[in-house]
Amino acid sequence: MTEEIYLPPEAVGTAPGRGRLVGRRVLVVGAGTRPSPEPDPPMGNGRAIAVLAAREGADVVCADLNEAAAEETAGLVRAEGARAEVLVADVADPAACQSIVTETVDLLGGIDGLVLNVGIGLGRGITGTTAEQWDEVFAVNTRAHFLISAAALPVLAPHSAIVFISSAASLRAATGVPAYDSSKAALLGIARQVAREGSPQRIRANLVVPSLVDTPLGRDASRQNPTRTARRLPLGREATAWEVAYAAVWLLSNESCYISAHSLVLDGGATNFA
Repeated sequence: MTEEIYLPPEAVGTAPGRGRLVGRRVLVVGAGTRPSPEPDPPMGNGRAIAVLAAREGADVVCADLNEAAAEETAGLVRAEGARAEVLVADVADPAACQSIVTETVDLLGGIDGLVLNVGIGLGRGITGTTAEQWDEVFAVNTRAHFLISAAALPVLAPHSAIVFISSAASLRAATGVPAYDSSKAALLGIARQVAREGSPQRIRANLVVPSLVDTPLGRDASRQNPTRTARRLPLGREATAWEVAYAAVWLLSNESCYISAHSLVLDGGATNFA
C-alpha cells in the first residue's frame, strides 16, 4: 500500500493571505506557465509567485514571452482582488530587459519587489553543446538577470527586495545540460553584487534554489529523462510551485528584512543527504 503524503494548505495554494505585501508593487518576470495537454496541470513557479504575491496584498506586473500565459496569470491575480498588468517581452533582447522595468514603473508608479524567474536549457553534455546553444542559454538565464537588475536598481524604492529563482542544478552536476547548470550557478554571483550595490538603499537580493518541482515544465523534463526522478527524495515527493512561491514571497516581505545575498535551498534535504 502506498503511503498517502499529506500536503498542508500552503503547499497546494489554499491557505489565506496574511497581508505580508500590502501596498507593494511587484514585477514577476516569467509569470506564465508552460501550456500543458493534461486536463488538470499543476501551476508553474512564476504563476504561483504572482498569485501568492497578490494574495498577500501586492499589485503585480506579469511579464512573459507568452502573452496568453501572462494574461491567464493576470486573471488569477485579479481574482485575488489585486491589480494586474501584462507585459510581453523576450528577455534575450537587451532592450526588452530595460523596457520591462521602465514600463512597470509607468504602470504601477514604482517597484518595491522584483522576481526573476526565467530559464531555458539547450544542449546535452559538454561535447554535445554548441557555442550558439551556450550563448543562447546564458542570454536568457544569466545576462537577462544582470540587465534587468541593472535597470531596476536605480528605480527601486528603498527597502525593496529582489528574488532570483535559481535551481539545485547549480549545486550538483545532475541534469546533463551544462549550459543550464552553469548559468544558474552564475546567479549567486549576480545576486551578491546586486545586494552589495543596493545596500545603501536597504535593497536586498536573494536566491531561491529549488530542486525537483511538480510543474508542467518539470513533468515534461521527466518524460524526456525518466532518470530525473529516479533518486530517492527525503520527503517522499517533489516540491510544489506554491512552496517555491512561499519562499519567494517570504524573501520579498519584511519578515526577511535582514537577509541579503543568500541562497534559500528548497530541496527537502535532497542535496545534503539523498
